[in-house]
Amino acid sequence: MLKFRGRTALVTGGGTGIGRAIARKFAEGGAGVAIMGRRKGPLEEAAAELEGVIRGVRSGASVRIFGGVDVSDAGGVAGMFDALRGEGAALDYVINNAGVSGPVTCFANAPLDEFRSTVGIHLTGTFWTSVQALKVLRRGGKIITISTFFTEERPLEQRPYRFRSPYTASQGAKNRLAEAMSWELGDRGVASIATNPGPVHSDRIYKTVYPKAASEFVRVAGFGGLDPWQVEEACGEVLPLLGEDEEAAGRGVADAARRLAGRWGGGGGGAEELAGTLSGMLGKIRAIAEKIQGNTSRMIANREFLSQSQVAESVLALCDDGTAGILNGKVVPGDRVFYPVRPHVGAAAPGAGGADYSGRSVVFTVDPTGGADADAAAALAAHVEGRGGRAACVVSGGAPRDLRDAVAGRVHSHTADLRDPRQVTRWLDAAAANLGRVAAVVHLTGGLPEIPALTGLGREEWDGLVEKFVTTPATVAQRALEHFVPGGGRDPRLFAGAAGSVMIVGPGLPAGGKGGRAAARRMQAEVFRGALRPFTTTVNQELSEVLRSGIRLFTVLPGCVTGAEPDAGRVAGALDFLTSPRAASSSEVTFCVDESR
Repeated sequence: MLKFRGRTALVTGGGTGIGRAIARKFAEGGAGVAIMGRRKGPLEEAAAELEGVIRGVRSGASVRIFGGVDVSDAGGVAGMFDALRGEGAALDYVINNAGVSGPVTCFANAPLDEFRSTVGIHLTGTFWTSVQALKVLRRGGKIITISTFFTEERPLEQRPYRFRSPYTASQGAKNRLAEAMSWELGDRGVASIATNPGPVHSDRIYKTVYPKAASEFVRVAGFGGLDPWQVEEACGEVLPLLGEDEEAAGRGVADAARRLAGRWGGGGGGAEELAGTLSGMLGKIRAIAEKIQGNTSRMIANREFLSQSQVAESVLALCDDGTAGILNGKVVPGDRVFYPVRPHVGAAAPGAGGADYSGRSVVFTVDPTGGADADAAAALAAHVEGRGGRAACVVSGGAPRDLRDAVAGRVHSHTADLRDPRQVTRWLDAAAANLGRVAAVVHLTGGLPEIPALTGLGREEWDGLVEKFVTTPATVAQRALEHFVPGGGRDPRLFAGAAGSVMIVGPGLPAGGKGGRAAARRMQAEVFRGALRPFTTTVNQELSEVLRSGIRLFTVLPGCVTGAEPDAGRVAGALDFLTSPRAASSSEVTFCVDESR
């Protein structure tokens, strides 16, 4: 039953875990397999296993490894596919599986370089691998993208995944990217499908995600008189001891206590006392991690996570020509998790009639794409000032000069590199010093530029879009949180009871007819809107349920699926609501202000 004999599959992250299981299933089905990854050692081990499988099934297929290739590395990925093309190789299947955990911590505490790296691997790695694979992908080929159920949407519902903000942003965008690629690659006969398998037995989830999530709960709640930064540092020392036997864990805790006491100035006596604290903390982390796992399993009908082999079976099923023909362009909700959440996505904001901004200032950061974006920024600033407030406008230095001038001609503004967190902080501090307390920070991403096809973009163009619609909004949002709660990332206790609003006005759905080019452009915009929805929901769950803060991050998405023209007044109405006391108790945090459904 060598169903895939004579065909070739490439699996990213194929040296370990789910990727290795998928590669094995392909080999068992007779396919030739290429596996790529950052570490050569696991790839070589996987290759030896695959070669044994191929000998057993007598398919005559081959195994190829590409070690030291990070999917986010533009040159490495392009070079790999150029090498395949130069050899006359052709692929039938590309499996976008590579991924990392990324920072598992509250967004306020997540290093921005790690945020960018996570987005680079999950989102950009998927895009770039798919685009470069077109050099060698046969007609009838399949691109299968593995994502997560946490970011997929149900009506007016967006699942959050606390402590995983860059991960959720990336995965949400990946789902929408898989849909967009199916439309763009139809003429080439290439199918694109995403699958969300749900919880899977893996070392990553047991040894990294759950323990780190548990340690973040401990960091926020505190333990044994340690400051949050000490908890975080201590967790870095003792988390690797989870799973060790009692004797080995005890030795490890004692060694960690001596090192930490030396750094913290506790001395020998302090080390002995600290060892007891660390041992208790490790036990608490283990208990919380087990509770997280148990809670998740109870939301599954048979209380069982999938095995990696089961995920591999589902991926190969999607590679079947008949199945792929039915599911092309779909995000397959393969998860079996009943995960009810409150509605997080709403239409028009409730509004706050007669809003008064007296004594308050609002800082607008703007990255305009066209004249409508400049008009929107100026109109929002005028709205605040017309209701007694003061407005400051900071325009991206990367925006075209005529658009910067268009904003400056209507409202007092400055220019800054909004990608640089230091510059964002400097302008927020300047606004507070010159205008008074900042009540809200509003970031306008600007609209999506005119793009014939996402899959036709070069790497520099794609990176610019990700920076514009994903990482720059995250940079502004995190700097705003730091402005409202100085030192809050390092000490989460400071967030309790704090107030403030951050509002991202994301890319609108382009106006126009329901079909044709307008519909294609709306699908392109949804890729980046798809990043902002789960990101916003995740950060707000952290702010409200973990940090007990009154600060909220909101996203407003203009435009309508029918192609109707957006109403700028509705964005201003949303701002009025989001800066009102009622906003802090709202479960809805993303507003599609021009939609009526």
